[in-house]
Amino acid sequence: MAQQGPTAPVPVPKAGSTPPVSKPVREGIDLVVNDKLYRHTGDKTMPLLWYLRDELRLTGAKYGCDQGDCGFCTVLVEGKAVASCTTKMEKLAGKRVTTVEGLADGQGKLHPVQQAWIDEDATMCGYCQPGQLMAAVDLLSRQKNPSDADIDKIGNLCRCGSYGRIRKAIKRAAATMKDAKA
Repeated sequence: MAQQGPTAPVPVPKAGSTPPVSKPVREGIDLVVNDKLYRHTGDKTMPLLWYLRDELRLTGAKYGCDQGDCGFCTVLVEGKAVASCTTKMEKLAGKRVTTVEGLADGQGKLHPVQQAWIDEDATMCGYCQPGQLMAAVDLLSRQKNPSDADIDKIGNLCRCGSYGRIRKAIKRAAATMKDAKA
């Protein structure tokens, strides 16, 4: 049997509406990734990480430990940080997923966390950075002024040990986001 290629995105329907269907609908899992609706018709136990990387070609989330401990594969599901390597597709029906590729506004303006990473020169090798960024976005959605201890509790690993720069970047993003709301 031929393997199916990447699922093409379709526009996200407005709340309360249903998209027109002109052909029979295949069984599957519908989810929204970076504001585009997708239907996964493959293995329901497939980890989200492999769906993102292999089927959607969104390679920002990185493979690390395959156990949800390192944070390299962190993405947001319904705004909360999750390890995509241990999150099964069957748990994502109707959910919104945001990857590092979906943080910028689409008009070229970076998310405040991304800009702070640049401003603080937080990136060393860069491998952990997509997961670090996503975990920081989650943290700042819950805590507007996190302490070093709050940031350290994120628990994402950095092979290069640039934790001091990461703390500075998260604090800069918090200040920027606070100023933007004032």
